[in-house]
Amino acid sequence: MWRGAAVRLLRGGGAGGPRAASGTAAAQLRRRLESELEDIRGAGTWKSERVIASRQGPHLRLAGGGAGILNFCANNYLGLSSHPEVIRAAVEALEKFGAGLSSVRFICGTQSIHKDLEEKIARFHQREDAILYASCFDANAGIFEALLTPEDAVLSDELNHASIIDGIRLCKANKYRYKHMDMQDLEAKLQDAQKHRLRLVATDGAFSMDGDIAPLREICQLAQKYDALVFIDECHATGFLGPNGRGTDELLGVMDKVTIINSTLGKALGGAAGGYTTGPKPLIDLLRQRSRPYLFSNSLPPAVVGCASKALDLLMESNAIAQSMAAKTQRFRSKMTAAGFTISGKDHPICPVMLGDARLAAVMAEDMLNRGIYVIGFSYPVVPKGKARIRVQISAVHSDEDIDRCVEAFTEVGRKHGALP
Repeated sequence: MWRGAAVRLLRGGGAGGPRAASGTAAAQLRRRLESELEDIRGAGTWKSERVIASRQGPHLRLAGGGAGILNFCANNYLGLSSHPEVIRAAVEALEKFGAGLSSVRFICGTQSIHKDLEEKIARFHQREDAILYASCFDANAGIFEALLTPEDAVLSDELNHASIIDGIRLCKANKYRYKHMDMQDLEAKLQDAQKHRLRLVATDGAFSMDGDIAPLREICQLAQKYDALVFIDECHATGFLGPNGRGTDELLGVMDKVTIINSTLGKALGGAAGGYTTGPKPLIDLLRQRSRPYLFSNSLPPAVVGCASKALDLLMESNAIAQSMAAKTQRFRSKMTAAGFTISGKDHPICPVMLGDARLAAVMAEDMLNRGIYVIGFSYPVVPKGKARIRVQISAVHSDEDIDRCVEAFTEVGRKHGALP
């Protein structure tokens, strides 16, 4: 009898054994997680996922029967996510090159279309070379650690995207955070950073939550004065800012003064997935050797590469689509301002409708959907506490009628919920 008890104890079946401890730990974890989730619901910051049952575009059908919904919250800036030529290019790449590579790039994961797209990206940005990643989040995770050492310094805008923040956390460089677009504070930080070997100023080109554009001319002037390099994340600029859609550096005339650009294929350039770094060839060569997200992630699927390549072809053939964005953006911003709303940012298709209260943003977004307008409320931790908003995004494929209908719905909902007098 005692032998059986001993065996059960050794196997973890007795009281206080490994299985019991494991079960207790799992129960404790479940209780803690459920408590945290309830806190999120109670704060009004719960993020639900609406299910779309159609292609991405200005008009959507939602699962459960919602049809004819106007979509004003996608990053589909140029409307290329469902462009017939982009879709056809994806199908052709899928048929010719297969579903995927089942490998990282340096083993057996590089096809001719990957090299062609990298060359096309570098040519589009007028840089020496480019390297593809699974996402721009990966590109940002991979560059700072590979480039910077404890001898160096990185100076980051306080409102930079989470992927930049996380990427900087991974590196061993000395870290400075300057106030949002505050050039006096940046200069003070650059002065302090003179003791370090290399200084890299990192900023979003366009800030995704606020719709404002980094003062790149001033940043580049300070970088030149204090012998620093400039890095920009162009996810919310590539394809539609600047005369030819090359981004904020083209828009502000500093293409020759920005050293490194990270951007995405998952927004204006087809909307599928993927990111990249473009810049000096020695930097790109180093990233191929040292950048962990690149070295340890599968290659981009051929269909995604085909999408992005065709999107770039369309963009380089004509800037008409990119140029159409300005008038549509101005129409929405001016009409919403006239209605009494506060719209953050300036001259960018990201148009944050500032509301302050998280619950108000969530309730208004839900009421907008009831009126056939798909928008999303943003609150903490995506934006700072007390700065909740509904982020509206204008696309080249929105008609004037679409925009006017959205403004009318906002006005009705704003009055109903006390956001407007």
